[in-house]
Amino acid sequence: MRQHKRKIIGFLSVFALLCVIAPMVTRAADAGGESEPAVYATAWALLPAVVAIALALITKEVYSSLFIGIVVGALLYADFGFEGTVLHVFNGGLISVLCDSYNMGILIFLVLLGTMVALMNKAGGSAAFGRWAGDHIKTRAGAQLATILLGVLIFIDDYFNCLTVGSVMRPVTDKHNVSRAKLAYLIDATAAPVCIIAPISSWAAAVSGFVEGEDGLALFVSAIPYNYYAILTIVMMVAMVLMKIEFGSMAVHEQNAKNGDLYTTPDRPYANIQAEEKPDAKGKVIDLVIPIICLVICCVIGMIYTGGFFSGENFVSAFSNSDASVGLALGSFFGLIITVALYLVRKVLNFKECMDCLADGFKAMVPAILILTFAWTLKAMTDSLGAKEFVATLVSNSAGSFMNFLPAVIFLIGCFLAFATGTSWGTFGILIPIVVAVFQDTNHSLMIISISACMAGAVCGDHCSPISDTTIMASAGAQCNHVNHVSTQLPYAIVAAAVSFVSYIIAGFVQNAWICLPIAIVLMLAVLFLLKNVHSQKVE
Repeated sequence: MRQHKRKIIGFLSVFALLCVIAPMVTRAADAGGESEPAVYATAWALLPAVVAIALALITKEVYSSLFIGIVVGALLYADFGFEGTVLHVFNGGLISVLCDSYNMGILIFLVLLGTMVALMNKAGGSAAFGRWAGDHIKTRAGAQLATILLGVLIFIDDYFNCLTVGSVMRPVTDKHNVSRAKLAYLIDATAAPVCIIAPISSWAAAVSGFVEGEDGLALFVSAIPYNYYAILTIVMMVAMVLMKIEFGSMAVHEQNAKNGDLYTTPDRPYANIQAEEKPDAKGKVIDLVIPIICLVICCVIGMIYTGGFFSGENFVSAFSNSDASVGLALGSFFGLIITVALYLVRKVLNFKECMDCLADGFKAMVPAILILTFAWTLKAMTDSLGAKEFVATLVSNSAGSFMNFLPAVIFLIGCFLAFATGTSWGTFGILIPIVVAVFQDTNHSLMIISISACMAGAVCGDHCSPISDTTIMASAGAQCNHVNHVSTQLPYAIVAAAVSFVSYIIAGFVQNAWICLPIAIVLMLAVLFLLKNVHSQKVE
């Protein structure tokens, strides 16, 4: 406790110092007649995100940490003026992100999916599936491998992946005493890392859209073997389950789970949900399987509809041009309608019970919605301070000096930018056009490797960041305390990132996917063997 207090006091002291220095910089900028904030497109543009992340990890409290980061961003933007700060927090932040149609589509999708989960729980479908899986999945390793397999199969979209895998597999992992933190990691690690190597996914569509003057989808497919972070994360998950390796704070959570405590920490935001549920005895496995299958089909149809499939576009083009926000909202709406109709026909729930689940689903998603809203607002703050321009200048200035090391450097920059801003798609949008411009007419192989490094770095930073929307939704899907998820996942993600960084150095010189990928996998397995030996010696 005293150490935490010292950290907080030290952090606040640094912040106070910044508050003193920044107005001086502001006055100097005003003297020069600049209309932009004094810190625009400088390293200071990333300060709000750094403040939010540091406070979240120190205090273990997410909401206030994010809000303080937002206020810091608004202060810098308004040159420490009171009125301008307040207006930017609301007009330029909270209100603007909630008025964004894409963001609202995601929130609607969250509420509808939360309602479907509440329906499946009340109908007894989740409990029935848990009983069925308990008869067929006999071990903790089997429960974790089944979670990984389902996560890999649902490769359409990371948001959809997080919440669907969590609702389906949570009863199974709970029965086998897998900690909620480990479940959240498995969900998060099969969300973005799987989507970023799936040619038919909302992520492939996003990446393709950022490549100008090239065949975006062809480049995406060519870059898959070089996407080391995504591939190594999947290899690492499976290997750790089979080799029974746990390290860092996750080892504590897993040991406690084996003794019956799935949460470890006193804060258990979802602990009472299952106690309040009274599954219907009529519920069967089909009451979970049919809604999930219908939801997948409806979401795919919704996404290709927004991409123009029914207006003559082919399937791949329709997916590339799709609007994931609208498609998922439409798909989840029709999935909900089918689910309600199914339960009414089967008489497992009456109409009033189905309608009550609307409020229950919304309440279950309130923590995720609140954190997402704050995370989006924090991103708006860093955007208004020129974070994109700062990183673009940094990358373009260093491009010509060490070409062969550039993929590894781009990977690190992508990690840092996505970690600080909480968005991988925004990181793609900044880095990929720069990479294409640098390599387009010089070295095509190095361009593909560097594009893959952009994607891998963005996914890695997104995977680690407590303000990332996929990280937030993985916590919601696993019904795990958000800070617990971040703190237990971070050591695993750093290990995969370190091996990926070394692999990109090798790839920058070898430039052959089928030589570099096996080397990367061998390195990953070697590191895991080393970690297992070190951890076993500590236990002894």
